[in-house]
Amino acid sequence: MQLILRADVENLGHLGEVVTVKPGYGRNYLVPQGLAMAATQANLKVFEQERKKLQARMDSTRAAAQEVADKLAALSLRIEVRVGENDKLYGSVTTAQIADLMAASGVEVDRKKIVLDEPIRALGDYEVEVKLHADVRGKVSLAVVRPGGQEEPKAPEVAEDSGTPAEEAAS
Repeated sequence: MQLILRADVENLGHLGEVVTVKPGYGRNYLVPQGLAMAATQANLKVFEQERKKLQARMDSTRAAAQEVADKLAALSLRIEVRVGENDKLYGSVTTAQIADLMAASGVEVDRKKIVLDEPIRALGDYEVEVKLHADVRGKVSLAVVRPGGQEEPKAPEVAEDSGTPAEEAAS
């Protein structure tokens, strides 16, 4: 099935491209979402008339996503989690918890747009990626700490110094 893309679609193409997709994907997702239209001669003429409006809309959404990315870059989040022995978390830090922290800081982001390569299951500082637009990705720094604001013990120093002085200092 050949379609004209009315918006940038990740892993498929950009605005105005004619792409070939499986019929179910086009009929059940792309066309109903307004992301594409059938590639006929009549639709090509209609699309050329709409192109400037669609491009302006895409540019405005990209600019809005870039503004959010700039806000995220300036944002530093901190989450307190309970830890057990050996500083292992009870569970993990989820995208929903990160989205709630962002919302409390004044930046609304859908939790589905937060990208975690692997679950956060240890104390420390992390860079969390947020996919805001097909072309725009933001990053936010996240500090995972113990309750009460205690910072993570210096685990690398313990490994380098044979462990005894750093353990005595931490106690």
